[in-house]
Amino acid sequence: MTSAADCAGPATVVFDETLTAYDFGQGHPMSPLRVDLTMRLARELGVLDRELRVVPAPMADDTLLATVHDQSLIDAVIRMSEEPGVDEAHGLGSEDNPVFRGMHEAAAHVVGATHEACRQVWSGESLHSASIAGGLHHAMRDRASGFCIYNDVAVGIQSLLDKGAERVAYVDIDVHHGDGVERIFWDDPRVLTISLHETGQMLFPGTGFPVDLGGADAHGTAVNVALPPGTSDAGWLRAFHAVVPPLLRAFDPEVLVTQHGCDSHADDPLAHMMLSVDGQRAAYLALHELAHEVADGRWVATGGGGYALVEVVPRAWTHLLAIVGGHPLAPETETPSAWREYVHERLGRTAPRRLTDGRTPAYRRWEDGYDPDTWLDRAIHATRMEAFPLHGLDPMP
Repeated sequence: MTSAADCAGPATVVFDETLTAYDFGQGHPMSPLRVDLTMRLARELGVLDRELRVVPAPMADDTLLATVHDQSLIDAVIRMSEEPGVDEAHGLGSEDNPVFRGMHEAAAHVVGATHEACRQVWSGESLHSASIAGGLHHAMRDRASGFCIYNDVAVGIQSLLDKGAERVAYVDIDVHHGDGVERIFWDDPRVLTISLHETGQMLFPGTGFPVDLGGADAHGTAVNVALPPGTSDAGWLRAFHAVVPPLLRAFDPEVLVTQHGCDSHADDPLAHMMLSVDGQRAAYLALHELAHEVADGRWVATGGGGYALVEVVPRAWTHLLAIVGGHPLAPETETPSAWREYVHERLGRTAPRRLTDGRTPAYRRWEDGYDPDTWLDRAIHATRMEAFPLHGLDPMP
């Protein structure tokens, strides 16, 4: 297996501290502290001093936003940013999406960061680029949804298409279905969206089933793996490897865009999966290797969900940034004392001492046998049966 170090190339993370202005306020699960703690941890571990260059995040203008969003949504967000209130038609002012002053600028800045990451990769300035504050995958063309005001991922993918990309693959490993990105490109055969998530029978947004395959002119370019609650490293990795690599190889994308919500972790308060940081790290390594196998290394990685602000997000995404930079950190790496002290002073909480949860991720290959008596295998089988024939693949083991 090719190592991340063997696949190293120019790499960037698009970030500046003002991105933490995307802040729904005290008590909201999506605290910008998770991004701040991630970047502090990555910096203190030397991740940003090696092969990962930090570049500033531009602000997306309204013209760029309008490449995927209706003008009515943009106008509503601007209006609510100046005079906060409720606009149910556009998903603004709800418990999930409370409005705040400056919301338009904060959300547009996140879009600008992901757009710049895509530009870096398509232009060849970077082989890999990360937008760790991005990954706001629930926003629709006409409304905000699920903590997401604008859909930075969709804007980034659209920009790749507008610059000439003929095939872009998007893999979403957030615990929630990547419904916004899927829906925006539902009828576009140039974009393959693959989402692995806790089944919508149990979790927001209640969508993303194997039969959801894309529009009439793009049938098969939406792929969904609806996993049972309680899925842990072994089951999740089994599902990933049974579905994602064959589809990416068949689709042959020019760029791989990935969303890395780490809310699949056992400690996340908003979902019911049981992954470890070690299992998540294994997924990041696999996606990095696939980027080199199928897309000549062109890889754009974004953040996403993740609500265990201290225990999980900084460790998971620091691993991600290190892999993007081509120098993965050993799982047993200790977190710096200065970082732990900052967490204690800022939050009065005890931070993890190591980057690992002490797990060694392993999984049983799909080719080694299908067990119809397990919910997990039935979920994998359903996705393969629906999607694989549409890509000329044999769905059976």
